[in-house]
Amino acid sequence: MEVIIQKDTQAAARLVALMIEKQVRFNPYSILGLATGRTMEIVYAMLADGHKAKGTDFSLVRTFNLDEYVGLPAENENSYRSYMNRRLFGKINIDIRNTFIPNGMAEDLHEECSRYERQIKHVGGIDMQLLGIGQDGHIGFNEPLSALRSITRVKALTPETIQQNGPLFGGFDLVPRRAITMGVGTILETTRCLMLVTGGSKANILRKAIEGPISSMVTASALQLHPHCTVICDEAAAADLEGGDYYRWIFMNEPEWEDYRNLC
Repeated sequence: MEVIIQKDTQAAARLVALMIEKQVRFNPYSILGLATGRTMEIVYAMLADGHKAKGTDFSLVRTFNLDEYVGLPAENENSYRSYMNRRLFGKINIDIRNTFIPNGMAEDLHEECSRYERQIKHVGGIDMQLLGIGQDGHIGFNEPLSALRSITRVKALTPETIQQNGPLFGGFDLVPRRAITMGVGTILETTRCLMLVTGGSKANILRKAIEGPISSMVTASALQLHPHCTVICDEAAAADLEGGDYYRWIFMNEPEWEDYRNLC
């Protein structure tokens, strides 16, 4: 696992956006795994701006989102399909037919999960997976005690997750209780993972995820097992990291990051 600390949220998000753009330029047929949530909004705004200003071409890219609420139709403003259409897909030149999100309205949810898993395998797997981290350390909707080899499935949301998402729905009573999510094992099979973490409220859980023991109670800690995972965070989120000085040294000295240092 590689940890890159940036001075603030803007710089951290910019680095993530630059890395995604580089992936798309390197392979126009890239398979991107995408995430939702407030942390990602600035990244998608930067990608949209990059498409407009630099001509970043997404026309051949295919995307798979991590998750979707059970029981929300695509047109519901709180669905992740709606989120992605508003925040990114409607602002770049991607073919909407190449954007895949689990169907939370499927009659047979078990089959929908299996179908989604098969779709990912059919295209050869995900080249670059974007991730955030929940307050309890979850990635996707892999809540605490999710099996570290789990695949796409329906997951019951914890009361904490429901409470945190309540304001987005106008009250916690309106938040769906279940979601379809890629499994921890599904995420670990991706070629590369990028996890963006910002804000002081994530400092404690970020330390547990990257410097603590691997545990199903903190599903993001499974990323320690991934052969090519980069965690990008701002100084606020990095406040509790014991290896902070070393992580800063990596960005300033490793040749891999030279081009990005000149852009960030």
